Amino acid sequence: MIPSGNSKANIDRFLGYQNDYDRYRPEAPPMVIELLTSYLGRRPAHVADIGCGTGLSTFLWKAAADAVTGVEPNTDMLGKAQDKLRLLGSGAGNLSFVQGYSNQLPFDTESVDIITCSQSFHWMDPGSTLQEIARCLRPGGVFAAYDCDWPLVLQPAIEARYNRLIAASDALLAELQPGADQASKWDKEGHLNRIKASGRFTYAREIVFHNMESCDAHRYIGLALSQGGVQSLLKLSPASLEQDIAEFSAEVEEFFQGRTLQVPISYRMRTGVK
Repeated sequence: MIPSGNSKANIDRFLGYQNDYDRYRPEAPPMVIELLTSYLGRRPAHVADIGCGTGLSTFLWKAAADAVTGVEPNTDMLGKAQDKLRLLGSGAGNLSFVQGYSNQLPFDTESVDIITCSQSFHWMDPGSTLQEIARCLRPGGVFAAYDCDWPLVLQPAIEARYNRLIAASDALLAELQPGADQASKWDKEGHLNRIKASGRFTYAREIVFHNMESCDAHRYIGLALSQGGVQSLLKLSPASLEQDIAEFSAEVEEFFQGRTLQVPISYRMRTGVK
């Protein structure tokens, strides 16, 4: 049973496309470890990654913490993370993945040093989630909600085409999907104010940074198609975006012309220190 304060529609939004999500989305960059370990002031004994998806933001901590736990409510995403963990074998004995919810975490009070939400905090009820995070963090522990900026920086016309594709999918989804099945999210720009307003952190701020990653046309297109709104619409009406996707893909392929480029991925991290 889903605990009160959680949205089934938000959880179900991520069903069925865990492989594409894992293939195209960026892994969390090493800068995350540097920033949060510095704020903590020591090597963390326990890191928890909440709403961890397929583990793209969890495996990062394998060598940087004594114990790492990924928490994810969606069974498909969780299963992919667990499959990846099994492939690592005995070399990742300090990592684990569990099904759970952001406002009902499976940790003792004051038992976690760092808690992260990568690309996920906007899907969670902020009030009950921050209360639970504060319960689990040790004094001086660090919470961080960090997100990429979409689309990735490339070229104005292509970025505008990306934005039109996402807007078209959102508009069609609002028409076709019953209201009870529609996911809802909190604006990311409000994360920092919500952390401050919770009254549970002694210090809070936003940190902005970027990471360079390799990207070709296939990946840039895949990143667009891995967005939840697009995936939700394709489940309901696969043909409805055919023309938009074809035009976007053609423009991306024309730009890359078979090249693989180094592309900056911008991050915004909102942190709170207990």
